[in-house]
Amino acid sequence: MSVFADLVQKLAELLDPLFGASAAAAAIVLFTAFVRLLVHPLSRAAARGQKARAELQPKIAELRKKHGKNPERLQRAVLELHAEEKVSPLAGCLPGLFQLPAFFLLYHLFSNTTIGGKANELLTHQLFAAPLGDRWADALTGAGGGLFGGAGVVYLGLFAIVAAVATFNYLRTKRMMAAGSPVPAGEGEQLPGLGAVTKVMPFMSFFTLVTVAVVPLAAALYVVTSTTWSALERAALYR
Repeated sequence: MSVFADLVQKLAELLDPLFGASAAAAAIVLFTAFVRLLVHPLSRAAARGQKARAELQPKIAELRKKHGKNPERLQRAVLELHAEEKVSPLAGCLPGLFQLPAFFLLYHLFSNTTIGGKANELLTHQLFAAPLGDRWADALTGAGGGLFGGAGVVYLGLFAIVAAVATFNYLRTKRMMAAGSPVPAGEGEQLPGLGAVTKVMPFMSFFTLVTVAVVPLAAALYVVTSTTWSALERAALYR
């Protein structure tokens, strides 16, 4: 944890001439972009896997006709088909899974008041008027200035970005589903037993609003940056 804290602190010091008091926030955005670049090969592999899964849809349709009255047998048959074709139905989940450690590191880093027995200096950094260690609930208090105070406005800006990205994802996913294309893994894989989940998936991006509201602002910045990156990346890879 202390090594990671030193990394963020040094990166913030490098960015300080450009961003001043918001240098640590800029460091988090830059760190998130670096993580996404590392994960990008997995995202490209997931896109190739999605194309392979799309090519399996006619065979899966035949299996549905054959085993439609036996859901368990249908599920086994579909999984066997994926195994035979060497196509993983869950490969698209890997980019998200590989990002989790970075998110939790940031979450814990900005949730602890001390690091290695010393005061956590990163908690003194801000994004404009909002402390990176605070949450939306802190911004809503009298000390935080309320909904339209300095910190509150920062959160309203983040919520607006997340809502715009979620709407973009929602419309794109609906278009893909309407066209009969399987949506990327992580957005509702077309497997038996997941039909109900698939119907909910277009709305999943909006749940990011809850995450941004309840985690420390530093972690929220990671989520907002990563979610925006994902939306643009998927739009390019799955066009």
